[in-house]
Amino acid sequence: MQVLVRDNNVEQALRVLKKKMQREGLFREMKARSAFEKPSEKRVREKAEAVRRHRKLARKKMQREGLIPGPKRVARPSR
Repeated sequence: MQVLVRDNNVEQALRVLKKKMQREGLFREMKARSAFEKPSEKRVREKAEAVRRHRKLARKKMQREGLIPGPKRVARPSR
């Protein structure tokens, strides 16, 4: 992963780096690896994640087909 520092603005580069790491799931993985997870707990967690993914996919499919309303859009003020 690489972040360019422009005009010696390290704070902005750190924000960009943190956002990239968040998107990649690095923080979640570090937290998971910080302590041992029993195999039974791992199975339960992975099953729950699979169910969550499946429900999200089904919800998006139903929204595309028009069976349920889509997410509400936030009106942003124009500049």
